[in-house]
Amino acid sequence: MNTDLLQESRNRTVAYWLLLCCGLVFVMVVLGGVTRLTGSGLSMVDWRPLMGILPPIGDAEWQRVFEMYQQSPEFQKVNSDFGVNEFKGIFWLEYLHRLLGRLIGLVFFVPFVFFFARG
Repeated sequence: MNTDLLQESRNRTVAYWLLLCCGLVFVMVVLGGVTRLTGSGLSMVDWRPLMGILPPIGDAEWQRVFEMYQQSPEFQKVNSDFGVNEFKGIFWLEYLHRLLGRLIGLVFFVPFVFFFARG
C-alpha cells in the first residue's frame, strides 16, 4: 500500500512539472506572437546564449547597443525613424522572449535529469 501511495505521489509531481512546462510554453507562444507582431524579433543583434544575460545598463550601453541595431537591415529598412527610446521598447520584448526560453530550458531539463536519475 505504501509503495502505491509513493508512486502516486511521484506521478502527481511529474504531472505538475509537465503542466508547468506546458504553461510556460503557452506563455512563450503568446510572447513570441507579440514579439513578431511588434517587429521586435530582430532588435537584438548581439546575443550570447551562455553569457550576456544582463540587458544594457546605463545610457552609454543603450546607445552602444542601439548603434549596433542601426547597422542591421531591420533598422535600415523598417525602423529607420526609431530613436533609442523606441528601440528600448522592442528590445525589451525580445529580451523577455529569449529569457523565457532560457527559463523553460532550465525548468524542463533540471527536473528531467532528477526524475530520470530516480527512475
